[in-house]
Amino acid sequence: MKNVVLLGSTGSIGTSTLKVAGDLPDHLRLVGLAAGNNAPLLLEQTQRFAPEAIAIQDPAKAAELARALGTHPRVYAGPEGLLQLATLPAADIVLIAIVGTAGLAPALAAIRAGKDLAVASKEILVMAGEIVMAEARTHGVRVLPVDSEHSAIFQCLDGKPPDSVRRIWLTASGGPFRTLPPDQFAGITVERALQHPSWSMGPKITIDSATLFNKGLEMIEARWLFDLEMDRVGVVVHPQSVVHSMVEFVDGSLLAQLSTPDMCLPIQYALTYPERMASDRVQTDFPKIGTLTFEAPDPQRFPALTLARQAGETAGTMPAVFNAANEVAVEAFCQHRLGFSGITETVARVMAAHRVLPHPRLDQILEADAWARATAAA
Repeated sequence: MKNVVLLGSTGSIGTSTLKVAGDLPDHLRLVGLAAGNNAPLLLEQTQRFAPEAIAIQDPAKAAELARALGTHPRVYAGPEGLLQLATLPAADIVLIAIVGTAGLAPALAAIRAGKDLAVASKEILVMAGEIVMAEARTHGVRVLPVDSEHSAIFQCLDGKPPDSVRRIWLTASGGPFRTLPPDQFAGITVERALQHPSWSMGPKITIDSATLFNKGLEMIEARWLFDLEMDRVGVVVHPQSVVHSMVEFVDGSLLAQLSTPDMCLPIQYALTYPERMASDRVQTDFPKIGTLTFEAPDPQRFPALTLARQAGETAGTMPAVFNAANEVAVEAFCQHRLGFSGITETVARVMAAHRVLPHPRLDQILEADAWARATAAA
């Protein structure tokens, strides 16, 4: 039995995690749940899974939950609540599925408290990968990937050292504009960009999939997770999204992890690692799929990949700047204040203006994040 704290229980990853926990009641126990502001759903989850403690961002909503639930579980609020849950004595592993910078402090607190970390929030490793992985080594805990691409790499590596790897290949669906001529990108509307060909996601992730900024962020994550230089992290477009990623070893062999797309699979693998537990959720029918295709990403269509490689190679505070500028630019695009091509142009402008701090402390990373947001909005 593993005791799990889930930060971000009411989002997409969080609700999928609850499905996995419900499937494996003899192996996974939810001891802590934290949500942003969806108090009704958090209440429902709490009544079903009976955790030891819960947290919600708004203190007023925390007080309402405490009145509704009585003396059990303990109810916390705000950033302090996340830290309380991340360091809960009963927890074995903390899964962080909080969007944005709010997951950074609890991630580090969990590591320092000796908890394994399951990472679904890109910002944790993009912004502070060097710090997070160094702390994990110091405290002897594991950082386990939840993203399907990084889970695939983790499964293919299976403990093999970085010097056995020639390159890792992250797969990308290519989004809705994979075949659109680059000279038509300036006319892409918000409504069109939000129509992903494969699945339904939130606006930020959907736009990042259209620009391939999501893959750029994953490149930087992979660099830290697997201790590889950026030139050993590649991207290949795979529209069927069945091959979740691949490892190319120094002898030329390639290993890939394949399955019908379903986030429950990488979530379950992270939470039950190193074991594999039986599940009928994911069924893969190769005759039905028929064909798997691959192509190189077009740098003219997807300049975000070039910027991501530059940010990852520069390191220091640059990945935080890359991430923050993109968040601001995507929001401006969704609010019709910026054109589609302006997303990449804004990130390039902010990166060019940034004075990089090498090996930054957490407070310096957060300062760079704030600077980038202000500069991108200017």
